[in-house]
Amino acid sequence: MVSVKIRLATTLALLFTLSACGPTAIPVNPVPTTDDTGLAPLEGAELIARGETMAETLCATCHAVGRTGESPHREAIPLRELSWNYPIEDLAEPFAEGIMVGHPDMPQWQFEPMDIDALLAYIESIQIPRET
Repeated sequence: MVSVKIRLATTLALLFTLSACGPTAIPVNPVPTTDDTGLAPLEGAELIARGETMAETLCATCHAVGRTGESPHREAIPLRELSWNYPIEDLAEPFAEGIMVGHPDMPQWQFEPMDIDALLAYIESIQIPRET
């Protein structure tokens, strides 16, 4: 348990340092992919919480990652508005293959399946209706 917490803290610190927008592609695995027993995949609230941690760690430098607020980078769409342009589930493939879209200086993120599930679950949970 302690080694998992130490490993998590070290990984999050490293990812925070590397998360500023730029041209670097790095694989992402900021949070363990299973619960503390190492047996069951994360689901529901745990999966959303993992996605929120990922968004705060990897995306918040440029994007508004919550239900309110402006994106720090003027060309970075708030994550809560992504569904205005396309279905959230359609992001799974770009996340798996290495997302190369968005604002011009967006890093080329490439995620593992559990990371994709977590990030998409979180993004879906914060979507707001488009104002007309």
